[in-house]
Amino acid sequence: MGVIISSVRRRRAGFAVTGAVLGLLAAAGTPALAAADGSAGRSSAASGPAQGATPIPVGISRLAQGPGHNVAITIDDGPDPRWTPQVLKVLRQNHVKATFCMIGTRAQKHPALVREIAADGHQLCDHSVDHDVTMDHKPVAYQRQQILDGKAMIEKAVPGVAVNYYRAPGGAFTPDSRAIATASGMRPLGWSVDPKDWSRPGLPAIVAALEGKLPQQPTVLFHDGGGDRSETVAALKQYLPWLTARGYTFTFPVRTTP
Repeated sequence: MGVIISSVRRRRAGFAVTGAVLGLLAAAGTPALAAADGSAGRSSAASGPAQGATPIPVGISRLAQGPGHNVAITIDDGPDPRWTPQVLKVLRQNHVKATFCMIGTRAQKHPALVREIAADGHQLCDHSVDHDVTMDHKPVAYQRQQILDGKAMIEKAVPGVAVNYYRAPGGAFTPDSRAIATASGMRPLGWSVDPKDWSRPGLPAIVAALEGKLPQQPTVLFHDGGGDRSETVAALKQYLPWLTARGYTFTFPVRTTP
């Protein structure tokens, strides 16, 4: 009998500890995630918006805000001291606001560029700490560190400016990574037009991909980091006026539900 009572007491104590941990996670607005289970791409994490807040969906956003003839320009893998200033110059010349998906370590290394991007009125996006395209095969704890530390690095460079989006490196999202991003106030961000400028296929190939049939409210992917981006700069110089001439309005990607 003494053994049975002792076992019951141990189980009750275990339930109490588990309840306390879950309560702390809920109070912090943190999804209860498996720490490291080797199946990050298959499991899912529960999350929910703060009470009274506009809900941020865990689904990947691929649309520009607003109905009609709108387009969202997104710029990945910077900031870069050579190419980001050139991209910013083209955007200013064409009166375009874009969304910059920044790598945390690069934001940490070039905080003045992060501040310049924000000062120009562009949106900020977390592109992880160091652009690990295999994140979807890593434990949830690792995904969480990459997402939240990357966001913190960007925020430190430009205090008080919101980081409203999260784009997984190479599009390597998982249900868990999307839930982590959403719980921290960021909309998972994809794209619908990819000219593969990162591969430097040549200006004609980039322009042909960009000026092909556009989906409704497209989100277009460009890069200002990760190598020689001279073709990207040249493509933007052609593409932005081309869009304007066809009546497109430049906006940001969809972030929340109506």
